[in-house]
Amino acid sequence: MPIISMFYGIIIRMYTETGNKHHLPHIHAEYGEEKAEISFDGEILAGKMRADRLHMVQAWIHIHHDELVADWNIAMTGEKVFRIDPLK
Repeated sequence: MPIISMFYGIIIRMYTETGNKHHLPHIHAEYGEEKAEISFDGEILAGKMRADRLHMVQAWIHIHHDELVADWNIAMTGEKVFRIDPLK
């Protein structure tokens, strides 16, 4: 699964589509053992993440929403997604 961004030890990934379509646009965020699937609305769909890290991911999603939507559309065609600037 391609890494699209990294900041403060948090790794953000997005799957490219190779078969079944995902139903809701989302990213995968990881920090050590913490893993969560987070929608573009900032809601945790699966997994868990400590609140302070989740807030950073949610802020990053808000700032880069348009880029995430563009990457999602690319990923759903099976193409390679673009990297997105980290939270600064």
